[in-house]
Amino acid sequence: MLKCRTVWRKLAPLARASSTLCRQNVRRTGLHNARIPAHVPGAHMATGPAGGGGENQLYVLLVGATCLGGAIYAYRTVKGDQQRYEERIAEIASRPHRRTQQATASVQMETPAVPESEPQAAPLSEEPSPVVPDAETAASSEAPEPIQAEGLTTEQPSPALPPHAPYLLIGGGTASFAAARSIRARDPGARVLIVTDEPDLPYMRPPLSKELWFSDDPTVTETLRFKQWNGKERSIYFQPPSFYITPEELSTAENGGVAVLSSKKVVHMDVRGNKVKLDDDTEISYDKCLIATGGIPRNLQVIDRAEEEVKQKTTLFRKIDDFRTLDKVSRNIKSITVIGGGFLGSELACALGRRSQDSGLEVIQMFPEKGNMGKVLPEYLSNWTTEKVKTEGVKVISEALVKSVTCKDDQLEIKLKDGRLIKTDHVVAAVGLEPNVDLAKSAGLEVDSDFGGYRVNAELQARSNIWVAGDAACFYDIRLGRRRVEHHDHAVVSGRLAGENMTGANKPYWHQSMFWSDLGPDVGYEAIGIVDSSLPTVGVFAKATAKDTPKAATEESGTGIRSESETEDVASSPVASSISAPAETHKDDYGKGVIFYLRDKVVVGIILWNVFNRMPIARKIIKDGEEHADLNEVAKLFNIHED
Repeated sequence: MLKCRTVWRKLAPLARASSTLCRQNVRRTGLHNARIPAHVPGAHMATGPAGGGGENQLYVLLVGATCLGGAIYAYRTVKGDQQRYEERIAEIASRPHRRTQQATASVQMETPAVPESEPQAAPLSEEPSPVVPDAETAASSEAPEPIQAEGLTTEQPSPALPPHAPYLLIGGGTASFAAARSIRARDPGARVLIVTDEPDLPYMRPPLSKELWFSDDPTVTETLRFKQWNGKERSIYFQPPSFYITPEELSTAENGGVAVLSSKKVVHMDVRGNKVKLDDDTEISYDKCLIATGGIPRNLQVIDRAEEEVKQKTTLFRKIDDFRTLDKVSRNIKSITVIGGGFLGSELACALGRRSQDSGLEVIQMFPEKGNMGKVLPEYLSNWTTEKVKTEGVKVISEALVKSVTCKDDQLEIKLKDGRLIKTDHVVAAVGLEPNVDLAKSAGLEVDSDFGGYRVNAELQARSNIWVAGDAACFYDIRLGRRRVEHHDHAVVSGRLAGENMTGANKPYWHQSMFWSDLGPDVGYEAIGIVDSSLPTVGVFAKATAKDTPKAATEESGTGIRSESETEDVASSPVASSISAPAETHKDDYGKGVIFYLRDKVVVGIILWNVFNRMPIARKIIKDGEEHADLNEVAKLFNIHED
């Protein structure tokens, strides 16, 4: 229609000019006959005498031909537009059918563009030349990527993402898996979608710095199966692939299920619209959502600012790929340095030190504290632990503040602030975790200024239909106040609680999570509550026996992930040992024992040093929140003085 209006605008002046000329000719004819006719019939203009009738006839024919041509052109244009519209509708409607055919006939297709356009060209027989190219151009310019992106890669086809997930879990770690299991337990028909930016199914992280390093299997980096201290073999994955359904099946699965959408990252969260956007611009709506994004390993600023060669020789340890990388690197270099004296740094140092006894690898561990676990253990126990780490073949450098890291002659040179210089081939930075709160801004969620992480209430709720669990949650503990915890069992406990509350339980956080660390098969400890070396501590120790080791503990419990042997049952009326505690333990004899952490004379944290499977007792002590006049008597509850 726009084209018709354009033609008319061009023809209208010509028609008006022709009409004016005709009237002038009529007037001239009348004057020549010495009168002005009162009425001039229309036929006179077409058949009048030579004084003007011939020109009138020519103009009338010209106007008529122009109008007829414009009408024909308008008709063809409108018809062509209608035809192209019908072609476009047919092309859009046939996409699902073509995608199905594409998967079965991919061997015969060279490119997706040709087979998609050819079936549409055949029915359009009236005007194939102008119409078909326009239709193809319109289709390709409007939506080329969705058509070409689906089903082209035979190795890993992109799944048809569900547009809606009743339960959406952001993050594929322990907290998400615990929440999914809890949701399904309370709502057996629930449809749960886990979105993770990692390529792997949910797995446990502790073995990456513990048992996997002690495996004799040369293919352990591929199988990710390991033997626990008790000799039992298992995988780091919580469940095999058969446990999950595919994202394509989520919307139609009769009994629901858990689907994992891997290698996808949520980049934006619309809280009001109850939907999220992925890094490929796909949008997924939800009814209830859990944020369990975990954390990102911190790095030293001097390494962040260093040259690229230094960064290439540095590992930040967190994921499966990091384990594989470090395993490969440690087999091909002469010296490796672990920076950090916390849980992860000490575990990796011991693991690498045990390997160095056979390979000749030099293992160095440095940290700013006076001893290993200096921020957690009281100083005397931290010093004892440091000596234990040295016996594992590790060269320990304490009170080390890194000033700079440079690369020279294909080696790293670590210069400390006190002037010491350490040369090494590779660095492992194990200096803490930064909670991943990337979604806070778009979602409008509060980040705690003291502890970091998403600020949630005792029910782990950030909004009415949004929960947070795991490392990224700064939660309110009804017994110990606001906290943020970065341990495996907390991920299990908080994920389970969030899952229950997502299905309507409305339960507060009260079940204290525990954490544990093993410095090889002979020394390990379990802890609960607030364990901070800046707090006053009271330690009660006894002589260890052969059964007081992590290896013996796993032989008794049957699992290396000791939190899995924990239950929510609270120890009631624990029976104390009848053996009296010695008045004074032997100097430097820390074979096994209990360390109490106090705040305002109340026990807020407990470490069980080479004492295992007593966590329900420790949990009850913290829950009671009572003052104790003699903690030696409380230590009897753990039976540490029994042989």
